[in-house]
Formats: sequence, C-alpha cells, structure tokens
Amino acid sequence: MRIGELAARAGTTTRTLRYYESRGLLPARRDEHGHRTYDERDVKLLEQIRTLRDFGFDLEETRPFVECLRAGHPEGDSCPASLAVYRRKLAELDALIGELRGVRSTVAAQLARAEAAAAEGPEPRCELGGHAW
Repeated sequence: MRIGELAARAGTTTRTLRYYESRGLLPARRDEHGHRTYDERDVKLLEQIRTLRDFGFDLEETRPFVECLRAGHPEGDSCPASLAVYRRKLAELDALIGELRGVRSTVAAQLARAEAAAAEGPEPRCELGGHAW
C-alpha cells in the first residue's frame, strides 16, 4: 500500500508517517518508481505507536515496542526492553499520583478552611462591574 492509504488506515497523516520514518520507527521501503510502500506489519506498528501515545508514552518510549514487533514478535510488549519501559512508566505514574494526592489534600484543607471562615461571619458581597451579586 502507498503512504496515503496507510495514513488513512492508521488514522494519521502522511506528514506524521514521514516523521516516523525519519525517526527510524517506520521502515523506508520504496518500489521501483521510488514510491514508499507499506504492508500490514506497518499498520500493526502504527497501532502500537498510537496506543502507547494515547496512554501518555512519548515517541521515543515507543521504540522498544516497535523494535519488538519488527523482530517478529506477535506483540510489541513481549520483549525485555518493552517491559523495562512499562516499569519506568509505572514508576512515573505512581510519582504523579502521589503528587496529585498531595495537591488534593492541600485543596481539601483550603476548602475546609474557607468553609469554616464563611460559616463564622456574614457572607460578604461580591461586586463586579457595578453589579452586586
């Protein structure tokens, strides 16, 4: 298949495919007329990249998965390098979840403080643009 058909099947653009090719993630095969050619394996590579990107993996983090598929494995995450990326991503997500829990605790404390202060006194008037609310 040609680049336009691959882009349509993968739900992306020819520009993206050329970029992936320049980064070595997509093979650069050419026919006798110099046109890029692709096959079903390339569709699978792009599905793998898209899935990982949707999960928040950066493009370079997809490389071990792509290389695993290109090596003939049925799944991109069946190689040791792919598993290492999964482990690093999980550690990164755990750290982010910890940070978010801290932010949530701070916001909850601020809300509790603000609600307690509001309950102690009369509700202030808020005036914007000459209108009393």
